[in-house]
Amino acid sequence: MRRANRASLLTDLFHGGRQSRQQLGDTTALSQASVSNLVGEMIDEGLVEEAGLVGSDGGRPRALLRVAPGYGYVAGADVGETRVTVELYDLAMSRVGYARYPQDGSSSATARLVEGLAAVVAEAGVASSEVLGFGVGVPGVVSPDGTVHSQTTGWEGVELGAALRAATAVPVHVENGAKAVGQAEMWFGAGRGARDAVVVMIGTGVGAALVMDGRGHRAAANNAGEWGHTTIVYDGDECRCGARGCLEAYIGAGTVIARLAAATGQEPAPDLIGRVLSGDGPLDPAAAEVIERTIGYLGAGIANLINLFSPERIVLGGPAGLAMGERFLPDIRHAAQQNALRFPYSRARIDLCQLGPDTVAMGAATLPIARLLAEGGLPAANGPAPLSRAAHRRSLSRNRP
Repeated sequence: MRRANRASLLTDLFHGGRQSRQQLGDTTALSQASVSNLVGEMIDEGLVEEAGLVGSDGGRPRALLRVAPGYGYVAGADVGETRVTVELYDLAMSRVGYARYPQDGSSSATARLVEGLAAVVAEAGVASSEVLGFGVGVPGVVSPDGTVHSQTTGWEGVELGAALRAATAVPVHVENGAKAVGQAEMWFGAGRGARDAVVVMIGTGVGAALVMDGRGHRAAANNAGEWGHTTIVYDGDECRCGARGCLEAYIGAGTVIARLAAATGQEPAPDLIGRVLSGDGPLDPAAAEVIERTIGYLGAGIANLINLFSPERIVLGGPAGLAMGERFLPDIRHAAQQNALRFPYSRARIDLCQLGPDTVAMGAATLPIARLLAEGGLPAANGPAPLSRAAHRRSLSRNRP
């Protein structure tokens, strides 16, 4: 019960921002005595701190509380097909460390992740014991133990979680990259306030994060959200996964870049979509035809999500998704409307991601925060929690001669 009550208070403070003890009692339905006792514990631990005052009706001003940004740090990583990015954040989600490396396979990725974690910790000038967890976003299906299954990248049963846990004492969380971004968008971005939403990511790969009744939906094999590998054309174009007619084969960045290059005579560079769509003038007719067909397939794919899940919100992101959405969002909405059932479409809203095109590392950094909130800042039931900054300092002071 104590853990659950602390979790309720901590979660409310993290997501709701600065609040007084009285406000926390109102929002969590805990008694003022329980709030005072538990908040006092968390202040003593350095997990919560007072941050300003707010006036009250005729009485003394009330102290406002917040989750202490310097209690600890969280690392997040984005494992792409050609590079690995690692970032370090405090608990206010301010970035304090950044590293990026090229990579060419699972063994390279593991080494780069370990190297990147050490680099961002050194850059921030903190101890590794102050890092509460290391979230890693990867393409493909991720088992609960961190084993990665990704046909498109050749990662078949890669035990990434085990490899990282053998190389670092920092708790490791491995998750599909789209799901990691989905959690960040639900917490801080365009998904805030929605109970039923789908966050879709369009880059080299195409994926989705499903949120149902406020919770991420993963299904029995943890593979819910492989939207890019739903069949949109029977016996259609070959997909990287080996099947034919997958949505990714029609709207994935690689396909769109290749078609734009063929249509315009330009080199198939990674930034070609953005360059073609930049500016306000009319597109080259050949490029316009490629984009129009891509939007048609994207709208049909979104309509499938609407018909299947009836979400209140669809959030479109990823580098290619944002590049198209920033200029053609009305056209994407129209294409979805043309293919979706009228009633569920009327209840859905299609918006753009607010956190930027490349936020997998940030989303991955929310994974250890979610664990911290769920445990109420207490040691996890299945093992010790990492030492926070406050606890680290107290330990040093106790051991000092």
